[in-house]
Amino acid sequence: MTIPRDAQPRTFVERAPTAWQPYLRLSRFDRPIGFWLLALPCLMGQFLGRAGIGFSSLDLGLVALWVIGSIAMRGAGCSFNDLVDRDIDAKVERTAGRPLPAGLISAKQALFWTLAQCFVGLLVLLALPTPAQNTALCAIPMVAAYPFMKRITWWPQVWLGLTFNWGVLVGYVAVMGSLDTSALALYVACVAWTIGYDTIYAQQDVEDDALVGVKSTARLFGDHAKRWVGGFYLATALLAAASCFMRDQSIASLIVGLSGVLAFGLHLAGQVRQIPVTGLAKDPLALFKSNKTAGLILVAGLMVQALVGWMLSLGGLG
Repeated sequence: MTIPRDAQPRTFVERAPTAWQPYLRLSRFDRPIGFWLLALPCLMGQFLGRAGIGFSSLDLGLVALWVIGSIAMRGAGCSFNDLVDRDIDAKVERTAGRPLPAGLISAKQALFWTLAQCFVGLLVLLALPTPAQNTALCAIPMVAAYPFMKRITWWPQVWLGLTFNWGVLVGYVAVMGSLDTSALALYVACVAWTIGYDTIYAQQDVEDDALVGVKSTARLFGDHAKRWVGGFYLATALLAAASCFMRDQSIASLIVGLSGVLAFGLHLAGQVRQIPVTGLAKDPLALFKSNKTAGLILVAGLMVQALVGWMLSLGGLG
């Protein structure tokens, strides 16, 4: 079986039974970065919500649900996306080896696989608190519409950001029961982050996308990508800092949270430095994948912020 050009060459997928491999590749198990980028916003929302109120026995269960749900729904989303895009993917060198355009799996089989993953996602949804369930359901229309955005707008990355980071709101509501301005600020921060990192990712395909008529911010920004990505990353850091300010009233824990945001921002700045003043990044895929580390930095900062605030409140110092 030929490994798609955009897949990692060494994953458990190559050791799986041959009949399973097309399904695993359809769900991008050979490219786990997407699972991370879908789960991390859920954790960010959860830990931001915990600032000032502390943790409970619910939190470990929520973390497990984010992991399972992100794997299922990212897989379902990719499977659905490939169903919609199979004709376009066949014309793009990087994606021509994917299961559908390569003829390794039929559209009917891909549809059944998509529905099976959606069923797992449904089980996760039912395990969430009711307010979080209602919030999560609001994302379904955005998920369904995303594959078509690249055909009608130069800004499909905005739609991806709105969709991929909905977990911030779900995670926050799961612990707080409702939304406030701090959650919305963090959500918009993550949307800006996604526009930046997915612009970098889309630089891999600018030539093929131009040939087949697919739109993207990578094509729109062109030689000015460094300036645009830098602007979105700056907005990301500022909004993330604002969300910490709005959420936490404890100076000590707020300093911890802002330190995490600073480290996160410095990581993003390091990415921008690797983009030429004009032209494309030398290795856009590696630069894109580094956002797993960036996201983990922010998650850690928010988690420690909540933990410090909780400890101070227990000691009567908050």
